[in-house]
Amino acid sequence: MLKSLFHKSKLLTKRYGNKMALRRRHFVHHFNYLITKVGTFVNVAAILAALFCLIELTLYFGFDRTASEAFAIKRLFRIPQAVFGLNILINLLGNVHPKIRNVRILKWVVNSALVISVIAWIYPRPSSPWLPLLSRIIYSDTFLLAVLSSYSILELCQAVMRVIHRRTNPALILSGSFIVFILIGSFLLMLPKCTTQPISYVDSLFVSTSAVCITGLTPVDIPSTFTPLGLLILSILIQIGGLGVITFTSFFAIFFSGAPSIYSQLLIKDVIYSKTINNLIPTLLYILAFTVTVELIGAVGVYFTIPATLGLSITDKLIFAGFHSLSSFCNAGFSCLPGGMANPALMNGTQSIYVVTSILIFAGAVGFPILVNCKDIFVSWIKRLFSFSKGLRVNRRLHVYDLNTKLVLITTLSILAVGSIAFFILEYDNTLAGMSVEKKITQSVFNSLIPRSAGFSSVNPAMFMPLTLLLIVVQMWIGGASQSLAGGIKVNTFATVILNLRAIIRGQSAATAFGRQITHGSSRRAYAVLAISIGAFLTYAIAVIALEPALSVKALLFEVTSALFTVGSSLGITEQLSPASKIILSTAMFVGRVGILSLLIGFASQYRDKSPHYPSESIIIS
Repeated sequence: MLKSLFHKSKLLTKRYGNKMALRRRHFVHHFNYLITKVGTFVNVAAILAALFCLIELTLYFGFDRTASEAFAIKRLFRIPQAVFGLNILINLLGNVHPKIRNVRILKWVVNSALVISVIAWIYPRPSSPWLPLLSRIIYSDTFLLAVLSSYSILELCQAVMRVIHRRTNPALILSGSFIVFILIGSFLLMLPKCTTQPISYVDSLFVSTSAVCITGLTPVDIPSTFTPLGLLILSILIQIGGLGVITFTSFFAIFFSGAPSIYSQLLIKDVIYSKTINNLIPTLLYILAFTVTVELIGAVGVYFTIPATLGLSITDKLIFAGFHSLSSFCNAGFSCLPGGMANPALMNGTQSIYVVTSILIFAGAVGFPILVNCKDIFVSWIKRLFSFSKGLRVNRRLHVYDLNTKLVLITTLSILAVGSIAFFILEYDNTLAGMSVEKKITQSVFNSLIPRSAGFSSVNPAMFMPLTLLLIVVQMWIGGASQSLAGGIKVNTFATVILNLRAIIRGQSAATAFGRQITHGSSRRAYAVLAISIGAFLTYAIAVIALEPALSVKALLFEVTSALFTVGSSLGITEQLSPASKIILSTAMFVGRVGILSLLIGFASQYRDKSPHYPSESIIIS
């Protein structure tokens, strides 16, 4: 009897226990489903709130405002703050453990800071806090605005990575991101607090395009037009354009949140030229760390080479040094000094500032893949030296020098040497007249580096000899290395075409260099870039000459070359161009920065290869 009752109670317990467990699972399932739906809505709201917050920040810092207007804007900041707090809460409620495992520590710092700001909003400031300094920071407007801006940028970067995850065409992502930042920059540069005098939208668009595309052409005088805030925005646009939008968004997405998808990692790998996904984060870190380090070292070098005759204060020196170092390394060519590099105080002083600038320009024009390989070579040398000092056997690593590194360095140094010698000879008694031999040599090297994409000007290009102008146009057309901050068809393309020409003359089946055979695909791409560059130049030249019949054809052709190959040099007619010509040249700068071949491939990649297999036949080429 007791055994039967015990068995029945066990069955009832098991039955009701199973029902309770089933109900609990149903509840958890419906709860997670509800949280997912609400989370999706809140995520979209957070993206919109991030855009709204950035617009508010623009209104707050970019316009002159009264005390009542400032107070009203501050109250509006509570809207994105509440949305961000709700977004954090919803994300934590759904799948807590995966969130904790995937989200990085810096993301938690931003989230925690936002939660603290929400608590400070709800909880009134105590009259007698335990830690007065901490209380003063938490309840300050600076802390609130810093947290909101950080979270907004992070949220938008994560949205970009989610778009990439949908396998959008990489070329269209790259070009679209440049267009977005150009448009944002064009509006920011028109803010009252960014300019000393109002400028037209066409001029603002032109300057923004020139900055993002790191060209340097400008229809307005930068030092007299823009305030320190305007120069700061211009610097940010140059830095974003130099490193690339994908690099920035990848940095925020990887280091502030969880790891991106495999597709996103493959896209980032192609953008930053990482050989494997395993080297993705180290390469990304190297690019950013190297850029910041070089720009800081360059800023220090520029600071100590500023002549005292300029009469700049310490603050002005710091602004000039930082801006000039950034502009030099990114090959942008902008200067915040009246007269730029042609300022009499610089020209009549020591030439050390031109040496520092030349080193920065050369480093930026070499390209990140080459710099990464140079880092590997340097590390290999250090290891061999250390092993040799310890008496250990050194296993020499084969092929430490990448083929791209050899081609780029040899071709770049050869073009620089030929250009410097030619400039020295042609301009010896012209624009270099009256200078010492040492100054002439320095100016020859400096002005041979400028056409690679730098855009600075120490002597008036309008005074150059015709043969010198032709030499500069050829250098602007060649430009710098691939994956670098320079423009042009790229040194890699030029070297590949020359090597192919040598192979054809010698009757070889394929171009070779340094014991390596250049692939057929690379040769095809080089010739395509060559042909497209000529076609694009002719198209833009015809359009601008037709719109500007009153201006010199020589000056217009030089201007088109400078814009299309993102150089920034000018014969002094940029401000005389009509709005239509400025817009056309803006598109030329965009095409030159993104690459028309990449754009065409991006639009045509949706079509499958349906090439018919016909019998081959030779065409008479003579």
